[in-house]
Amino acid sequence: MSIKAKQVAGVTTLVVLVVAIMSAWQMATLMTLRLEETRAGARLLSDALFQRTNAVLATRPEDAFAAIREDGGIRSILEASIAYSKNQHILYTAIVAPDGTAVAHAFPAQEGTVLPYREDFEKVADLRAIDQFLVVIAERQYEVKEPLLVGEQQFGSIRVGVSTFLIGDEMKRALWGAAQTAVVAMLVSMLVAMVLTQWMLRPIHVIQSGLSRLGRGELDVTLDLPGTEFKDLGSSFEAVSAQLAAVRAKALGVTGGDFESVMENLEDAVALFSPQGELIFSNAAMRALLPNLAAPGAPGGPAVSALAADHPVRQLVERALAGRKSQGPLSMPLGPPAEPDQEAPERLLLCHAIGDASGRFLGAMLVARNLGYLTQVHTTLNFSRKLAALGRLMAGVAHEVKNPLNAMTIHLELLKQKLMTVREPVTVAAGPGGPEARPLDLTKHVTIISDEIKRLDQVVVGFLKFARPDELKLQPLQLPAIINEVLSMTTPEAERNGVSLKVECADVPDINADPAMLQQALLNLTINACQAMPEGGTLKVACRRASRRRVEVDVEDTGVGIPPENLARIFDLYFTTKEKGSGIGLSMVFRIVQLHDGEVEVQSTPGRGTRFRLTFPEAHGSIAR
Repeated sequence: MSIKAKQVAGVTTLVVLVVAIMSAWQMATLMTLRLEETRAGARLLSDALFQRTNAVLATRPEDAFAAIREDGGIRSILEASIAYSKNQHILYTAIVAPDGTAVAHAFPAQEGTVLPYREDFEKVADLRAIDQFLVVIAERQYEVKEPLLVGEQQFGSIRVGVSTFLIGDEMKRALWGAAQTAVVAMLVSMLVAMVLTQWMLRPIHVIQSGLSRLGRGELDVTLDLPGTEFKDLGSSFEAVSAQLAAVRAKALGVTGGDFESVMENLEDAVALFSPQGELIFSNAAMRALLPNLAAPGAPGGPAVSALAADHPVRQLVERALAGRKSQGPLSMPLGPPAEPDQEAPERLLLCHAIGDASGRFLGAMLVARNLGYLTQVHTTLNFSRKLAALGRLMAGVAHEVKNPLNAMTIHLELLKQKLMTVREPVTVAAGPGGPEARPLDLTKHVTIISDEIKRLDQVVVGFLKFARPDELKLQPLQLPAIINEVLSMTTPEAERNGVSLKVECADVPDINADPAMLQQALLNLTINACQAMPEGGTLKVACRRASRRRVEVDVEDTGVGIPPENLARIFDLYFTTKEKGSGIGLSMVFRIVQLHDGEVEVQSTPGRGTRFRLTFPEAHGSIAR
């Protein structure tokens, strides 16, 4: 049984025992009280009847039985005992002759009959509590007896019948209530005990986690133990962890606490082996590649011998350890595939022999490099170079196109002015009255050509802005100030569409950004969000600190959303679903974020809204504001 289970069981048992003892004491007290009340009531009736009977016998001793039956006082006492019995558990009251015949009875029909013998109730009232409980539960009848004397001779006796039935019924109800109370107390105590146990065992869980981290080979493990009681234990654990880190660093011939941090973040899988083949260290990539070597520090190993004898990695490491020379490279598929239906990625394996400054052999270092990843990176770089060259080419072409467009616009304006002043009569088709000569208005056609040239010029200007943006002027910026300025410019559009603005931006560090470009990107997003809520809604702009020294900015609306088929194309240049849209706004947002070494993520649900998340790096040395 675990410690937690033992603590819960102990607390629950203790509470149940306390409840049971208190309930038993209460029941015993209640039962004794009821028995004493019954005995006191019976004695009260018996004493009253005894005094009245002695008074009657003193006046008519020669005809005692007849005098008793005929006396009104005795009859009144007997009748009163019936009403009195409701609360005192009394069954009857009678005056009985020595042979057991009822001379006078609370129930006249019983007079002249022989009453059965019943045990004395006085003995029951003097028993121990457990014996009284057994008697009460048995629900038997008893009598309180008092002898009648005439002189020195017993004339008869007064007998008051009592029953434990009602007392037993009351005890059963009390027992049932005690059982219910015990069950409730048990459940409550179990719940409270589990909560308290979780709180009390937290230091043990923290220590267990720290030991597990030490077992995995992590260095400089610290424990966050609550309370002052465990402060010394935490200090001792941290001291042992630091000593282990120093010993391991010395064994590897390295110093500093950043060794494992650097190794853990390597893309390559790395493992270090002692001269005996035992695993000293493996980073996350190697643990994922070879799970059998994932727990350094385990009893007796692990070692390279944990792999199969014919495993290429084991053979490569054993050759390096045996010859104390580097081995490889070796190319082979190794590790889990990226997709279930794909093959294992190709790995380049190298095993280097490691020695210290004096030439002493310290072990071997196994390195596994993902060739597929290197190929992908190389392909991406080549593709990026081609795109950059294509962008420069297209920017040059657009620039060359823009110059003739400007000249065409100027000459069209001159031509339009001349056509407005000179209108030559032109013969047109014959009408009902014959051929007709009237001036022909050519300015409409010139206006159409001019408008189309202007539209083409706007497209070229937009392309030039996208392909050849202005030079970045990076500087530390406070996001709350930029966001408030953007929202002030968005307010007219928001009021026009009935959109409420909400800002959640506090305690975030500065970012390195170009103020004008960042403002333009956020303004494009907020204007688009307002236009996506023609029936009103809420536009929320939030910023927060993210991992890896990044800052996130969310622009979220409750508008119409983006259809799934359009979601992958929204950042394409000139793609738009608006009637008068240019298709440049979101492309500029994507381009500006890229120039700031950031990332853009978009999530949208049709009919519920859209959220754009922009991620920027923190400014160096910035603090949260």
